[in-house]
Amino acid sequence: MVPSGETAQFWEDLYRSREQVFSGEPNGVLVTEVEELPPGQALDVGCGEGADARWLAAHGWQVTALDISRTALQRAAATSSGIAWVCSDLAAIPVPARAFDLVSVQYFPLREADGVLRKLLDAVAPGGTFLFASHDPRELSPEHAGYCQADDIARALGDEWTVVVNESRPRVMPAPPGTTHTRDTVLRAQRTS
Repeated sequence: MVPSGETAQFWEDLYRSREQVFSGEPNGVLVTEVEELPPGQALDVGCGEGADARWLAAHGWQVTALDISRTALQRAAATSSGIAWVCSDLAAIPVPARAFDLVSVQYFPLREADGVLRKLLDAVAPGGTFLFASHDPRELSPEHAGYCQADDIARALGDEWTVVVNESRPRVMPAPPGTTHTRDTVLRAQRTS
């Protein structure tokens, strides 16, 4: 499925605007929180140019990497193999239930109202991990209202989940160019059944 609409166009325009949008290094939160987990099936949501997916694959994970931007995925696929690169709008596709040992959502603009959060939580296998990182809401402008934050997700988890980490912490990596973010919010939860 080829994504369409304003969201897809925004991300396509961003990736087409320069040769490389992000650093090419995996997100520090991902490395810190996943390094000790046993590898399995991983879903990298909003994978962009693929740095997190490549890091996961290099550490033994079988990775499905999803992004709405065809340009980003073409760049990602050109620098690696063995990763399933999927171009689609997450809101428009089914995600297999209880299929992934890790669902990683790193700085993905996840809206509270679109039902995607429930879909992503349902995709985590028993014993699996849901990892979410975002910019600390205290450093975000008002137009980011309505996007999920770690506390929102923690409240949405049912009895079959254990919250391992839910905190705000200083960024491990420098903020992207043009931004002034100094802190991240991080949620790591494990599905117990």
